[in-house]
Amino acid sequence: MLSRKAKYAIKALLYIYDHHDQVPISVKEISEAKKIPYKFLESIMNILKQNRIIKSHRGPKGGYSFVMDPKDITVVTIVRMMDGPIALTTCTSENFYEKCEECIDEDTCRVRKIFLDLRAQMIPVLERSIIEL
Repeated sequence: MLSRKAKYAIKALLYIYDHHDQVPISVKEISEAKKIPYKFLESIMNILKQNRIIKSHRGPKGGYSFVMDPKDITVVTIVRMMDGPIALTTCTSENFYEKCEECIDEDTCRVRKIFLDLRAQMIPVLERSIIEL
């Protein structure tokens, strides 16, 4: 399941994109417009800033703007940044693989096959740019 953190990060980035003529955009403005708790959004914006997705501007008209070109920011990048692995099971994760303790043979595991298929279909959708949403 997509966490609120990832969902709010995507919403905040889309808000900045949609209001690019008004940047920098304050956390307060995004928080009020998107009904995201202010303190929670602040921590999300810090993560995005640390990962060089956005940058902050100080001062009375401060706020955030993009460092990266928004067309190069993918949904999968933001979800991984906020939530970690995309896979629904550890044995199907590409970047955080772990063998299931109860699994006898991964090659014949039908449950693993289902989630490998799901991941294979899900990743291309998540590899879209946030501006394609």
